[in-house]
Amino acid sequence: MMGMGGAISDEDRLDRSETGKVLRRSLEFAQPYRRYITLALTYVTATTMCTVAGPLIVAFAIDNGLSKGSASALNGAVIVYCVVVGVNYLAGRQQYLAINTAGEGFLRDLRVRVFDRLQTQSMAFYDRNKAGVLVARMTADIESMGELIQWGLLQFVSAGLLLVLTLLVLAIKSWQLMLVVLLVLPILIIASVRFQRRSNKAYLDVRENVGHTLSSLQEGIAGVRVIQAYDREDEQIRRFTTTSRRLYASHLHSVKISVGYFGLVEFVGVFAIALVVGVGGWLSHRGSITVGTVAAFVLLLANLFDPVQQLSQLYNTVQSAAASLHKLYGLIDTVPDVAEHPHPVHLAAAGALVAHDLSFTYDGAERPALSHVSLVVAPGERLALVGPTGAGKSTLAKLLSRLYDPTTGEVTFADVDLRLAALASLRERVVVVPQEGFLFGGTIRENIRFARPTATDQEVADALASIGVLDRFEEFPEGLETEVRERGSRLSAGERQLVSLARAALVDPAVLVLDEATSNLDPGTEAVVENALEHLMTGRTVIVVAHRLSTVRRADRIAVVDHARLVELGTHDELVALGGRYAALAAAWARSQPNAEPSVGPG
Repeated sequence: MMGMGGAISDEDRLDRSETGKVLRRSLEFAQPYRRYITLALTYVTATTMCTVAGPLIVAFAIDNGLSKGSASALNGAVIVYCVVVGVNYLAGRQQYLAINTAGEGFLRDLRVRVFDRLQTQSMAFYDRNKAGVLVARMTADIESMGELIQWGLLQFVSAGLLLVLTLLVLAIKSWQLMLVVLLVLPILIIASVRFQRRSNKAYLDVRENVGHTLSSLQEGIAGVRVIQAYDREDEQIRRFTTTSRRLYASHLHSVKISVGYFGLVEFVGVFAIALVVGVGGWLSHRGSITVGTVAAFVLLLANLFDPVQQLSQLYNTVQSAAASLHKLYGLIDTVPDVAEHPHPVHLAAAGALVAHDLSFTYDGAERPALSHVSLVVAPGERLALVGPTGAGKSTLAKLLSRLYDPTTGEVTFADVDLRLAALASLRERVVVVPQEGFLFGGTIRENIRFARPTATDQEVADALASIGVLDRFEEFPEGLETEVRERGSRLSAGERQLVSLARAALVDPAVLVLDEATSNLDPGTEAVVENALEHLMTGRTVIVVAHRLSTVRRADRIAVVDHARLVELGTHDELVALGGRYAALAAAWARSQPNAEPSVGPG
């Protein structure tokens, strides 16, 4: 029965031109494995010829051995048949080894190329593409091609070659019996085309219902606390039962389609054999053909019907693989929004960071996130960006660190446009510390060294010491060799943030961009991280997206962003005295949180 992996929707189906491009691209991509591909095709040809030769040897044995009573002819036929069977076995084994060597190498290279391209994409790319879809490209799409490459392509080529050779041999052996075969062959072809279309639609329906069922199951498990809190268990059971019944019905429908098709193929095969035996017996009685020819036709009919079934089943699978390759090649061909200049320059060790009339609009957005913002951040200055949610302050920080390129305007460091800077040089001069420190599987030392892989153990220790937290981590039983586990689950939120700050200290940047690193921490841990931050910020240019008034007050200047524009710029005292947006933000928070530390906006 045909697998669901071969189902393909109309929007994913490629036209002839696109299919040709994918095929040519794949052949170019597979060039390193052309030796194995050539071997596989050679072995496929050998096994196909052996398969066709078998019935012909039987015909020879009947006509020249049994009918004429020649023991030598019969014994020779038996020996040749055994040799053909042996060659068929060895060639069949080697063809799968060769195609799997080439196929798995092709998939490995494809995975690496796609992952390499994903790692070099800008933040704008990830704004446009959902992470789940990209993971599906790297997993489901590539794995679906794995099954095709392991056996499907060989079967597809073998079935096509076997069909052509069988028709050719049948026509040569007896044109009369060939006419008989041609009477039933159109029935099989029409049934196969109809099955291909109906089964594709049925399996798409199955795949959709599988998705609905899994979604219902996931919601029922993930939301079990809410479900039980509101006594909605019966409703969730009813929903899951409904989706399960739909999945059952779609599965049953697909089974009925397959049973109907394969039953018809079996009937047509038996009917064709009966016709060949009947007509062949009559022709043999008249002396037009031999008994061996009739026997060969009966045996060759299986070689005729099986390939038609296989080609029908594999058609959607090949189409689906082509569609997956088309999408993967699309990812490989995607040019990063933030790309390195063809002739990059290295940035100076220090300098002013200047925004010149910046405007920026996110893809698909109707309104700009920033509009005509100009700003100068002097070397060693601390600048706080404040404003209401969605005002554009985080966007400004991303533009100043070149996580995005502006729609219009430019950002310069030491009078060099960041778009001209070598990316490695840029990331050494400007480092972004996100609000939540992300840790990779490995040790604390490895996670800190991630920022600069060539750093020595002493340099890692010095980075921790520079922000005053070396003793804290050395107190762990395994010290800096402590495994942090997946996403740093073995460490507290504060400790993960300290590792993130140590990374920045290891790079020793000229400019530090912070999405305030203490906003999600408990008060006890917050003090430690605040102290580490103070050490890290000393002697550097700092741009901080501020969430709390205490952070803002420590800044040399404050930039107030509202409705995509820079509306105020000055010190804390100057802006409070001005009585404008900043003063209103601080006063509003003080009134709403009288017992808490004042803030100037939730982000």
